[in-house]
Amino acid sequence: MSSKDGRRSGDGGRGRTPRDGAGDARRGGNGDARRGGPRGGDGARTGGAPRRGGSSAQGSSAGRSAGDGREQGAGRGQGAGRTTGAGRGAAAGRGRPGSGRGTAAPRAGQAAGRPRRPVRGQPSEPQRDVHVEDGVRLQKVLASAGLGSRRACEELISQGRVEVDGVRVTELGVRIDPERAVVHVDGMRLQLDSSRVTLALNKPRGVVSTMHDPEGRPSIADLVADRPERLFHVGRLDADSEGLLLLTNDGELANHLAHPSHEVAKTYLVTVRGKVPGNVANKFLHGIELEDGVVRADAYRVVDQVADQTMIEVVLHSGRNRVVRRMFEEVGFPVTRLVRTRIGPVALGNLRPGTTRVLGRTELGSLMAGVGL
Repeated sequence: MSSKDGRRSGDGGRGRTPRDGAGDARRGGNGDARRGGPRGGDGARTGGAPRRGGSSAQGSSAGRSAGDGREQGAGRGQGAGRTTGAGRGAAAGRGRPGSGRGTAAPRAGQAAGRPRRPVRGQPSEPQRDVHVEDGVRLQKVLASAGLGSRRACEELISQGRVEVDGVRVTELGVRIDPERAVVHVDGMRLQLDSSRVTLALNKPRGVVSTMHDPEGRPSIADLVADRPERLFHVGRLDADSEGLLLLTNDGELANHLAHPSHEVAKTYLVTVRGKVPGNVANKFLHGIELEDGVVRADAYRVVDQVADQTMIEVVLHSGRNRVVRRMFEEVGFPVTRLVRTRIGPVALGNLRPGTTRVLGRTELGSLMAGVGL
C-alpha cells in the first residue's frame, strides 16, 4: 500500500486518522479518543441517544455527536456541554468540573458580565478646596481687576476659564483672599494687589541705569521722581544705549525676571557703520565666541542698509553686560546706536524718551506667565 494510502488508512502511516473511523478515531466515542473516554461519558447532548441517530452521515456511532463528542452533555467539562443550558458562564463550562471560562456566579458587589472600567479623565483625588469663608466673591475680584462687569466675570467662571491657586473654579459662590490667592484667567496671571505696579520706561541716551549715581550723572531715578512707589529697575542698559527698561515694586516679579532660568527674550535695533555682509547673520545665529563664552542670537534681521550704515534687529535671551555691542565688535562692526525695543511681550511702542507708562493687564499677565508666575 502506498504512503498516500497509508495516510488515509485507519491504522498505519504518519497520516491522520479518518474522522469517520471507529473506536480509535481522533474524536471517536471510546476511551482512546482525544476528547472522549474517561473525561466524558456515553451520553449524548440530551441523553443517551446520538445526535442524528445510531450512525450519522459523518461516521460511526462514535462520531462527533455520539458518546462524548464536543457538544455532548459531558464534554470537556462535566454536567453540561458547550451549547447546553449552562454555557461558558454557568456552573459547568468547558473546563474542569464545576467551572468554565465564566464564573459560576458574579463576585460580591459585581454585576454579571464584564467588570466596569474606570471612567477616563476621572480625578483620582478630590480637588483642593480654595473657598475662603470670609473672603471676597471671585467674580467681584475679577471685575475689580478690570476683566469686565460682574456678569461677564461670572461667564468666565462658568466656562471654566478661571483658576485659583492651580484649581479650576466653575462655581459662582467661591470666595477667595485677594491678597494671597494666585488667580489665572485663560492661563494669564492677574495682579490682584493694587499696590504693586510695573512701569515701562524709555531710557534716553546718557542716563545711567541706577536709582542713585555717586558721580551725580543723570539716572533713571530722576525720571520717576514723581512716583510715590519705591521702584527698582529690572535689568539695565549702559549709558550710551537707550530704549525699554522695566521698573517695578513687585519683588517676586523682579526676582523671576532677573533669574537666569527665566531669561526673557529681548529685541534690539542696532545701527552699525558700513554694509554688513550676509555671513554675519550665520555667525550670530550659530554663536560668537566672547571672553565669557559663546553667545547665540535667537533672531537676526537686516532692517535697512545704505551706503555708510546698516540697521539690524537682533533678538537675544542673554543678559550679559554689553553683550550686543561686544558681539558686533567681535565681527568687526562697532555699534553707533543701540535701542532696546521689546522685553518679552512688552513693547516700547511710541513711548517718548524719558517718559513712563503703567503696563496693561494683558502685558503684565503675559510677562508674569512667561517667568512662571
